Formats: sequence, structure tokens, C-alpha cells
Amino acid sequence: MGTAFTPAKTSPGSWDAFSDVDAFVDAVLVELAAMAADGSLPTRSGPKPLLTGAALRRAIMAIWCVCFCGLQWRAIGLLCGIAFGTLYTLFARWTQVGLWRRLLDRLILVWRQACGDKPILSAVIIDSRSCQSASTCFTRGFDGGKKIKGIKIHLAVDKYGFPLAIDVSPANRHDSKGIVPVLHQLAGRGFKGTALGDLSYRGQRLSKVGEVLGITIQPSAGGHGGSFIPEGVRWVVQRSLGWISRYRWLNTIFERTEAHLVAFIEIAFISILSRRMVRLETQEISA
Repeated sequence: MGTAFTPAKTSPGSWDAFSDVDAFVDAVLVELAAMAADGSLPTRSGPKPLLTGAALRRAIMAIWCVCFCGLQWRAIGLLCGIAFGTLYTLFARWTQVGLWRRLLDRLILVWRQACGDKPILSAVIIDSRSCQSASTCFTRGFDGGKKIKGIKIHLAVDKYGFPLAIDVSPANRHDSKGIVPVLHQLAGRGFKGTALGDLSYRGQRLSKVGEVLGITIQPSAGGHGGSFIPEGVRWVVQRSLGWISRYRWLNTIFERTEAHLVAFIEIAFISILSRRMVRLETQEISA
């Protein structure tokens, strides 16, 4: 992976995510229809009818509002007129069947194709971010370096900053250990190549784990004297971590399960990518 790459061109857009929230809703609806068609979305039986039409759109938008605005489930239930139990059950069910990961993978593939890239990657960039968590969070630890008590998010992203693998751990877990589940996820997706990271990913133990999985760990210095200096293409993962910091639910972590936290991280990136795809399509039509 070189340092120079040409992303697809999009029309200018601000970080006013509310202006493009319909793009997120539309993307989720398309994926739900595709999963229902191929049988990967099992039908639910029960006394309550399934949400459809405008009610389903409100429910999807409510889940997005929890992530972006940091609203509690009970609060968003009152605001959108749908019982919070119904909203949470929908979110949990869609998380269990893998909706968010599947949709994110599809959007990443479409974006890479729009940029003229092949689906197969030769390298990824790895890094982590420590976040404060509430006492009710599924796990907690103290990051002595950053003085943060909470959890740590581990990412492996492509050169555009979109995640191919995500994992979370207590904040006191060293990066060289916390990244191992991410490497296993990458190997499970068939990735064979180089993982670029900072010096926290040094060590023979991690190198051997990567070697077994067919992944070469390549650490390098990313700063000097406490300052951040961009190193090749490695800076894009820092931008990715900055992107998700705009989603308030991912700043102070309240989630009680690891799977649900990972789902909200995926939702944040789906929101970013779906907005980009709308601006890309708009530009192509107007060209």
C-alpha cells in the first residue's frame, strides 16, 4: 500500500449528518430487503405486527439517533412514538443476524470499486482508542498512559479509513494483545498481507501470531516527543477514530454487551459511508 491514492470524487458536504440521515435509512432498508430475499433475515412470529412503511423508517432513524445524538432508548422512544422496548429489540435482533456488518461490508466494497480499487487488500492500518465508560458497561479497565478508565476500541482499516475488523477490550489491555482478535477477524475474511501500526505493536509474540495467520505486522514510529507526525498512509486510522468521536454514544460507553458496542461503531461508519455514496451518485448524475 503506497502513500498516494485517489479516492472517488464527491460533491462537497458538511458534517451536518442530519441533512443526509435519509441516506442511512435507505441503505438499511435496502439491506433488510436483500436479507429477507436470501433468507438470512428470519421471520418473527408474535402478537405484534411487524413495523413497515413510515413506522419502520422512524425506527431505523431512532437507532441512528441513539448513536449520533447519544439519546437513551427510553428518550428516543418517547420522541418517535415507538415503544423503546420495540426499538431495542429491533436493534438487538438486527445485530444478532449481522445486518450492520453485512451492510458496512457492502458499502466498503462499492466505495472501493468507485475509487478504482480491487476488493482484495494488500495492507491494512491498525490502531486503538481508549474511551471512558460508565460503571454499567460490560467491562472496564484503566489506561495508565492516557489516564482513562473505560474500554479500548481496536480497528483495522483500509487506506480510505473504513474498518474491515473491529474489537473492543478493557482500556488496560495492551495494544499488542488487544489487536489479536482483530487479526483473527481479518484472517477469517481471507486477508493476507501487511498490518501497519505504531510502535505499540512491536514484539515477537504478536509477530508470531501474525505469521501464523499470514499477516505481517509492520510497526513504525508515528511521532516524536509526544507530538503526532503522519507516517505514510498510517494517518488514515487516526482520522477514522476522529470520525467516530462525533457520534456521542461512542464517547462515553454505556453498552452492557460487547456485540452491541461493536454494532454502534459499525452504524457510525455506515452513516458516514451512506452519506458519501449519495454525494457520489449525485455528482455522477449531474456530470
